[in-house]
Amino acid sequence: MTFQRILGGLLIAAAAIGSAWAQNYPSKTISLIVPYPAGGPSDFFARKVQPDAATKLGQTMIIENVGGAGGSIGLSKVINAPADGYTLALASPMELVLAPMAIQGVKYKPEDFKMVAQFATTNTILAVRNSLNVKTVEELLALMHKNSSKPLSYGSVGPGSLYHLIGEKFSQLNKVEMLHVPYKGIAPLLSDLMGGQIDMAFLPMAGSIPATIIDGKIQGLAVTAKTPHPLFKQFPAMAAMKGLEGMDFDIWAGVQVHKNTPDSVVMALNKAFYASAEMPETRKALEGSGNVVLPSRTPTELARVYQAEIERYRGIARSINLQPQ
Repeated sequence: MTFQRILGGLLIAAAAIGSAWAQNYPSKTISLIVPYPAGGPSDFFARKVQPDAATKLGQTMIIENVGGAGGSIGLSKVINAPADGYTLALASPMELVLAPMAIQGVKYKPEDFKMVAQFATTNTILAVRNSLNVKTVEELLALMHKNSSKPLSYGSVGPGSLYHLIGEKFSQLNKVEMLHVPYKGIAPLLSDLMGGQIDMAFLPMAGSIPATIIDGKIQGLAVTAKTPHPLFKQFPAMAAMKGLEGMDFDIWAGVQVHKNTPDSVVMALNKAFYASAEMPETRKALEGSGNVVLPSRTPTELARVYQAEIERYRGIARSINLQPQ
């Protein structure tokens, strides 16, 4: 028997074993990694879709909060685990695309992941501490220019996060200096903004943030969009303001796996997570917290969407000349 025949036989056998293994998926507990501390929008998404997805798969699914380094620590855990569908990420373009561009120590690329499901998208909102005593973007800019020798601080979930980039774009367009203060997640950032330790932040209109603004714990000024948010029309659209046309940003959330995860496993996860997102109570919770729920897509469709989003966010990073730190 020739070497080529032996090798061919081994490859066929391996494929058969892999196919049989994938058909038994899932046979053990699944870990859903949230790359931020508990209490933020990513954690909110995970805890809404996890119960029904686990029921659909017929297996236990646990949520692990692994914060730090702009979400890259959590995603590194996913990429370093076996590509078997038992370690997932609840991710956004911030951790997938922007963190590798902004943080020198990040070893993965966005192409190292495969999108399983993309649930929802939302705008961000510029919010300030109440004691700053400004209620409009115009008032904020007047204050910043008046006290230009003492830059106001803004928080983000780390260098290279979308919230960091939006802050830099805002600074660039208005020719005002701002002090960037990075956090491990939205929850501690929001706590400091409510407590007055930082002056402002660009925050996702998702999770608990809309309620925090409506309850008067922080002051919302405007959304980063060309038109007002459909559920929160009281906040003007920043990108419709003169000189701020470039302030048009949104962000999505979805589930990712290692790119080498078997297609049959990806399909099983795709069906389970979309079935969860389409449950009436889950959809109501996602929409009620400020999100626009996205339609179900197949893994093939998601691959095209993901590649387009990679290019879009790389373009955003280039627009402010983002450099790795």
